[in-house]
Amino acid sequence: MSDRCESFILAIDQGTTSTRAMIFDRRGTIRGMAKKEFAQYFPKPGWVEHDADEIWEGVLAVMRDALASAGVAYSDLAGVGITNQRETTVLFERSTGRPLHRAIVWQSRQTSEICDQLRAAGNEAMVRDKTGLVVDAYFSATKIRWLLDAIPDGQKRAERGEILFGTMDTWLIYHLTGGNLHATDHTNASRTMLYNLETGSWDDDLLSLLAIPSCMMPEIRSSSERYGNLDAAITGGAVVPIAGVAGDQHAALFGQACFAPGMVKNTYGTGCFLLMNTGERRIRSAHGLLTTVAWSIGGRVEYALEGSVFMAGAAIQWLRDGLKILETSADSERIARSIVSSEGVYVVPAFVGLGAPYWDMDARGAIYGLTRGTTQAHIVRATLESLAYQTRDVLDAMERDAGLALSTLRVDGGAADNNLLMQFQADLLGAPVERARIREITALGAAYLAGLAVGYWDSREEIAKHWAAERRFSPLMEHGPREALWQGWTSAVARTRSDYRA
Repeated sequence: MSDRCESFILAIDQGTTSTRAMIFDRRGTIRGMAKKEFAQYFPKPGWVEHDADEIWEGVLAVMRDALASAGVAYSDLAGVGITNQRETTVLFERSTGRPLHRAIVWQSRQTSEICDQLRAAGNEAMVRDKTGLVVDAYFSATKIRWLLDAIPDGQKRAERGEILFGTMDTWLIYHLTGGNLHATDHTNASRTMLYNLETGSWDDDLLSLLAIPSCMMPEIRSSSERYGNLDAAITGGAVVPIAGVAGDQHAALFGQACFAPGMVKNTYGTGCFLLMNTGERRIRSAHGLLTTVAWSIGGRVEYALEGSVFMAGAAIQWLRDGLKILETSADSERIARSIVSSEGVYVVPAFVGLGAPYWDMDARGAIYGLTRGTTQAHIVRATLESLAYQTRDVLDAMERDAGLALSTLRVDGGAADNNLLMQFQADLLGAPVERARIREITALGAAYLAGLAVGYWDSREEIAKHWAAERRFSPLMEHGPREALWQGWTSAVARTRSDYRA
């Protein structure tokens, strides 16, 4: 049992394939945790959906289990932080909180036609200027439009104020507070394609463009503040504030203590997400990256450049579940190490299109360089290496946009545990890669944001002192071999693009 005078922060990490809850102490140490996976639905090729009710039930379960594993009660909590898969969109009834359709996941391409129509009508420049984003099915706006069309009388019901929109943070906040709060934070709002970076609010022109009623939209709050208390029915009467909210990649940037402009982190999760802190400077990318909110604290909004790779850990899952090459994802390193190189094999995992810096929704995955001597091991190794190649694609664009050279890349996420991949990443970048000592860095970032709001931690300087590298990977590959491998990758990607002409 814990010392009853000690308090803790609970972090909810609602991800793409699972939900986790963790209990952190003042040193940023995990004292208890729980995890629950949930179903993935694929109604049509390229479509991905989630059951929002299943996610909510899973959140309740992992909260209870994490507290039990730490031997603490809700009354021992100083606050709760929430971090979530971004862009995933759910519409639900204001009166009951009931979802009206399965949630459309950030990966899903089912709104590609709406995006095509927006581009054909000449709206791309306006969207880019206002939001810092590109017109893409990735973001929430076109998902809302699709859902309003799919739900019986959806448009009329929304206009009457009967339907609410939320990304997964909003969905959880609403239910965790017993339906008393319909809110989001600036980071999640900035990923909807409806948020104006200049004003920090929902943009009327963008809402009108897609006929989305403004009454559907949640209140936008800062990433670190007291939102409201958990429903007493959940806590048994204990007063526990929700005090930190951020999209998963923003929370990871914060958890990595990337507080200074120019600092970069990469999270190797279902996708691969690189963020560079640009401070209070909004950099408009000329190289296919996104301008996004890093976080908002104390009335000040800070920004980041982001490159999103759609298929990272999901490509390893494809080897396991689709091709049945792996029994577990962890087998990928052992199998890849059984050969010295991929021998010219390249896997371009564009299963749902290509993200940054290409933004080609119609590209599809391909394998190049196959010979009679190619084995499963070569395909496994080439798939692992694709994560590193896609990361360099994005970092090259970041360096050009920001005018900065990468000094060190801080990494986290499941695939960051793969030593072979991390060494190849350092070799390909020609720069050190540092793996954080605490693996659950996204949840830690949410905990830090909540803890700052309730005075659990005093400052970012205090938080930065907790950060430490578990291992540093220094580049070993010479320039010539590195660039030869890189040229092979760029050639493979070019042939995968939807506009490729031989």
